[in-house]
Amino acid sequence: MTDIGVRAVRQGVRRGADRIGAATPPGRDRAVDALRAAAVLGVVLGHWLVTALVSDGRTLRTASPLQHMPWLAPISWMFQTLAVFFLVGGHVATRGHASARARGVPYHQWLTGRLTRLFKPVAAVLGLWTVAGLALLLSGTEFGTVRTLVKLALAPLWFLVVFAGLTAATPLLARLSPLWPLAVVLHVDLLRFGLGGPAWLGWVNVAAAWMVPYTLGAAWTRGELERRRAGWILLGAGAAATAALVAWAGYPASMVGVPGGGMSNLDPPTLAVVTFGLAQCGLALLLRERLRHATRRPVVWAAVALVNLSAMTVFLWHQTALMATTATGLLAGRLPGLHTPPDGFGWVGVRLLWLPVFALALAVCWAAFRSFERGGGGRGRRSRVVRSHRPSDRGTAAKARHV
Repeated sequence: MTDIGVRAVRQGVRRGADRIGAATPPGRDRAVDALRAAAVLGVVLGHWLVTALVSDGRTLRTASPLQHMPWLAPISWMFQTLAVFFLVGGHVATRGHASARARGVPYHQWLTGRLTRLFKPVAAVLGLWTVAGLALLLSGTEFGTVRTLVKLALAPLWFLVVFAGLTAATPLLARLSPLWPLAVVLHVDLLRFGLGGPAWLGWVNVAAAWMVPYTLGAAWTRGELERRRAGWILLGAGAAATAALVAWAGYPASMVGVPGGGMSNLDPPTLAVVTFGLAQCGLALLLRERLRHATRRPVVWAAVALVNLSAMTVFLWHQTALMATTATGLLAGRLPGLHTPPDGFGWVGVRLLWLPVFALALAVCWAAFRSFERGGGGRGRRSRVVRSHRPSDRGTAAKARHV
């Protein structure tokens, strides 16, 4: 590309960023959007780095570099960001519900609006993978391969079910102390691992574990987490508790599931992943001012806003992008870092080179299915995904606005 072309691209990016900035309400707490974007991208990059589809003849099976290189566990600490997403979700939902009540909007109307925006993009994922799964089976593809692909594609839906349940319970959770669900997780793990209780008890933690950061988000709305001391306490106590659980209580160091592993911190959630989430939430709270400062830059804010406006599309389709790249690559043979076992550091290096290809495939999915997240309202419909939030309004909720 010539220098003139580069300058033209830069000018176009700046103009677009300036338009997004001009359309942003001045009272918006941009740190909220930055944290949401970081949480979504963390999950996406984490899956792309630790999920491998290994080709064994005609069959594809899942594998993870964490199986062969457990010393890579810190990668899961960087990219397992679900607690931050639930923190932001709890904050946004409790503010939104308070704002709806102040405007006289009934609970059922508020909930219907939120769940509709949450689940409309799911229809496209379910529809495509229902057709794709049947087509693969009819074409003679191994059942194990089809099951692996469909399971990976639909795995993100468990998160939406939990998030929808917590959203529906927002009026009840708005003033609940995070210590209550934390106590539930603690006792469930004590019964399971300490007293030999039944394994099914762990599924109680699917709701209780993610209720902890969600209710922390409600405490943020109430103005109880504005002081930096709260962030430091959460970060320090959460990190210390997690280290103790891993070092002395037998919890895995990885904060994601590892195929073939005897115990998972995530499936179902354990006390270790909850204390780790507390540390993440503490760090997120400490970073709020820096994020507000960083997002004053037009290009940075434009990137954050665009991720937020497409958050559900990115989240729901990133595994499909991974699988589409893997399947297409099979046409060229067994490619390193894509179809080979993740059993060495060389695989990690090659895998990093595949990330831009996965991102390109995700961009194609975004272009094809973004309209479902918009609600199918056409070009004139304004997005309801990103809303404004004021950083320190303790008594009342800010009125929701569109970008």
